[in-house]
Amino acid sequence: MTTKIKNSDFIELDYTGTLADGVVFDTTHEAVAKEHHLFSKKKEYHPAIICVGEKQLLPGLDAQLEGRDVGESFTVSLAADQAFGKRDITKMKIVPVSTFKEHNVQPQPGLQVDMDGERGIITRISGGRIIVNFNHPLAGKEVTYTVKIHRKVTENTEKITAFLASMFGMPKDSITVTVANEKAKVVLPVELPAQIVAVIGDKLKLVTGLKEIVIEKASSTKESKKEVSPQ
Repeated sequence: MTTKIKNSDFIELDYTGTLADGVVFDTTHEAVAKEHHLFSKKKEYHPAIICVGEKQLLPGLDAQLEGRDVGESFTVSLAADQAFGKRDITKMKIVPVSTFKEHNVQPQPGLQVDMDGERGIITRISGGRIIVNFNHPLAGKEVTYTVKIHRKVTENTEKITAFLASMFGMPKDSITVTVANEKAKVVLPVELPAQIVAVIGDKLKLVTGLKEIVIEKASSTKESKKEVSPQ
């Protein structure tokens, strides 16, 4: 008997994303990354654990998971608006060359820049004006994903660890989670503002069904302890 995936289920899966011309741009497989010259020592290659419906993957891919079977492999093609978005002409901006000189940057086509929190790529240089494209590099492109769903994750400790690691880009081994009597204690390597702690606590209670979440900072648990009371 197969197990159907439902919204809010936590699942472990592998995936590989390719463009229409067969170029691989993302994968959870180390061997595939090396084969297609994507491998980075800074990235960990292993199956991902995500919460269905929480948009931890591309919107179009996330929407394809509900109703699938545990153990199922499938391939899905996503239009641009369900992947990295359509190309937006308003995100093509003209920046004066003086702006780059102020920051001691020598502009050249293909250079990736960060301006006011936005990441873009210089596409053209014309006189004293630089055209920077702030669209995602894959905006406007149809993509295809091959996916393998390995299992449904049932332990709340594993769910919370995976959810926070994905949210903050933290290594899983830097997060400590203990669960007992419908209460979870989470120890993080950083201190978070109380408002963020409250929001995260509410979200974790929602996706796990636990009644209480306590979040602490590893280096000074007493000082940074924040508690989210049951509602």
